[in-house]
Amino acid sequence: MTPTIVSLPQQDWVDELTGLPDVELVVWDMKDAPPRDDIELVVPPYMSSPKRLTRLSELPGLKAVQLATAGFEHALQYLPKGVSLANGRGIHDTSTAELAIGLAIAAQRAIPESVRAQADGEWLQIAGRPSLADRKALIVGYGSIGRAIVQRLQMLEVECTVVASRARAGDDLVDSVHGIDELPGLLPTAEVVFLILPLTDDTRHLVDEKFLAALPDDALVVNVARGGIIDTDALVRACASGRVRAALDVTDPEPLPPDHPLWTTSGVLITPHVGGATTAFTPRLIKLLRQEIPHFVETGELTNTVATGG
Repeated sequence: MTPTIVSLPQQDWVDELTGLPDVELVVWDMKDAPPRDDIELVVPPYMSSPKRLTRLSELPGLKAVQLATAGFEHALQYLPKGVSLANGRGIHDTSTAELAIGLAIAAQRAIPESVRAQADGEWLQIAGRPSLADRKALIVGYGSIGRAIVQRLQMLEVECTVVASRARAGDDLVDSVHGIDELPGLLPTAEVVFLILPLTDDTRHLVDEKFLAALPDDALVVNVARGGIIDTDALVRACASGRVRAALDVTDPEPLPPDHPLWTTSGVLITPHVGGATTAFTPRLIKLLRQEIPHFVETGELTNTVATGG
């Protein structure tokens, strides 16, 4: 059997996967032309410029692309006709959920203020801050990362309501899944909102002035999805007024320019898009590739296909 040629961007990933049957692994970080033209499956580098994906068009026999990211909208414009695209579903669940919960706890319990006060030797009077426990949380986006967030929130005694693109029956974690069209009726009681949904034409600026105005006073918006989900100007105004707060791992624009007002807006906590970028990433990536590459060799398909080039 002629081996299937698969490109990986790093030698250490190749070393971890050496020995897969009927597969030949080659290293290609996509900075330069492909090392050979018979590559059928490409795994692009993690957290690199999307422009490297223009190299996909140089592969006449390319059949599929397996991303290491959960988000995939950045790759769609570079996908050659007929080539399937799979996202890294499951790779980032643990780390992203961990950061989402961490951001929420930090914002609720005034951790940023305490860090700044520590530098000045100041003992802050912050007793009585809102806990995360007993809050009503709204999780907008109920894929694998959304489920991971809910699992952790329930352990912390948080009341969870979940929203997906369409209403459907519940599962082992929640009684029901609300449709996104139900948001207007859910926002007035949402004390903490977690955003973990894809960025599409329909979801861009989902969190706008009207969305923010519908939240209760002092509500916290946690965004670990994509910056474009939120209308940044509307968020700056809402937080500056003291009406709501925000904890953001993603922003729009991104990277956030040094002089952007979001940096200094009261009630805003920012981390630099590191939700999945921890030591938990590589073991989970390798586990996924160890499953997906043989599956591709056998079937010509990837499990988590989200799009096909047209």
